[in-house]
Amino acid sequence: MKKIVITGPESTGKSQLAQALAQHYQTAWVREYAREYLNENGPKYTFDDLHTIALGQIELEEKAMGQKPEIIFFDTNLLTIEIWSEFVFGKVDSRISNLHDTRSYDLYLLCDIDLPWEDDPLREHPEKRAELMQIYQQKLEKSSTPHQVISGIGKERYERAIQIIDSSY
Repeated sequence: MKKIVITGPESTGKSQLAQALAQHYQTAWVREYAREYLNENGPKYTFDDLHTIALGQIELEEKAMGQKPEIIFFDTNLLTIEIWSEFVFGKVDSRISNLHDTRSYDLYLLCDIDLPWEDDPLREHPEKRAELMQIYQQKLEKSSTPHQVISGIGKERYERAIQIIDSSY
């Protein structure tokens, strides 16, 4: 099973890209649990909520992987929760880091910040996307999992992602 994570700062087209790639490859994708959790519980969250969100994300991942698809796409993963925790609270719950260390993926597609910001009640930092992009790049460069930055507007971004995936497998 090839596991590909679509990641990056807010409002960079991650969900749309994950869905489109899953449709293109006729396979499964895992939605972002944090969005579901915040829609249900309100946009205010605490440091402790992030552990609950991490567990929910893993549950969605495990359920989708249980179907044993040849390739699967993840609309973010625990890396995003770690980055967000560090960015918002200045620390990361060791339980989240430990859980993240037990997960393995084959490729990260890091969505660039070249898309225009779209307001959403759950999004928080339109002025901090460049800073967050640097954090994602630094974290992924330290990771042993390959990663590629995905840029471009609309179909261009989607086609670039397909090109990278097809050349990787």
